[in-house]
Amino acid sequence: MEVYKYMHFRLKKLVYFCPILKEAQIVMQLIKGTLIPIGGNEDKGLEANEMYTLEFITEGILSHVLREAGGVNAKIVIIPTASRIPVEVGENYMNAFTTLGCKNIHVLDIRTKKDSKSQNAIELIKTANCIMFSGGDQSKITNKIGGSIIHNIIINRFRNESGFVVAGTSAGAMVMAKEMIAGGSAAEAFIKGAVSMYKGLGLIPELIIDTHFVKRGRFGRISEAVAKFPNLIGIGLSEDTGMIIKNGNDCTVIGSGMAIIFDGSKLTHNNEKVLKEGTPMTMTNLRVHVLSNSDQYNIKKRAVTVLPIESPFI
Repeated sequence: MEVYKYMHFRLKKLVYFCPILKEAQIVMQLIKGTLIPIGGNEDKGLEANEMYTLEFITEGILSHVLREAGGVNAKIVIIPTASRIPVEVGENYMNAFTTLGCKNIHVLDIRTKKDSKSQNAIELIKTANCIMFSGGDQSKITNKIGGSIIHNIIINRFRNESGFVVAGTSAGAMVMAKEMIAGGSAAEAFIKGAVSMYKGLGLIPELIIDTHFVKRGRFGRISEAVAKFPNLIGIGLSEDTGMIIKNGNDCTVIGSGMAIIFDGSKLTHNNEKVLKEGTPMTMTNLRVHVLSNSDQYNIKKRAVTVLPIESPFI
């Protein structure tokens, strides 16, 4: 018992004096909030489209977002900061959530760093049941919100409050990671330097998230990102496809498309660090899983649970 107490004391000292261990300790704590990254172009109930194969009111991605946030009485705050047309985007989400029966919807139009410090912004973030980041340019979110008071409130509530939801589509999903893909051409994929990285909001530091994944052919883009950070898991989300992530760990696929998982933890060869910019890359034993509606993924165990054929979709 005395040995155990001594070792526990030593570990606490290590954590206190080592920032890396401090961050690891935070990550290991049970996350109480829910994260919902979406691959972009999700059904908003506004138009008929052959790619939308699920019933909007009961099965669509935004209906899942609303249920996770507590239902039609939830307070939803839309943040269209990433978009070039924030007013139009905000109106589209207002209409979509109204169609789902929600009446307490707000658009928080943050266009400058100063806007993120306003009392209105702080009050909305403190009282929201769900924060929804729109698509656009993910770097705008980190530049205008990253490191701000509302960023810290979002992180604190996400870690500590059950029922608090952070959702985001396209750029709004990619920014959830700590190591964030900022850009890169699919046509130049697998060439070192084709992908540019930036710091995201750090809500789910174990992941790298890419979106519009199948339609824009981003397999190589996320592969290079995983080569840069092989300890992290890459997730490529198709359009109208998302993940409900509970406890910072338990992922369930929702929507009409696919979620593709890239696990570089077992790589037997990865020459990313030694190559010059513009050189073709080599990666061997990269594990890839293709998942669809209701399939599950455990981040810590890096394990897949596939929906049995006889079971209905969620």
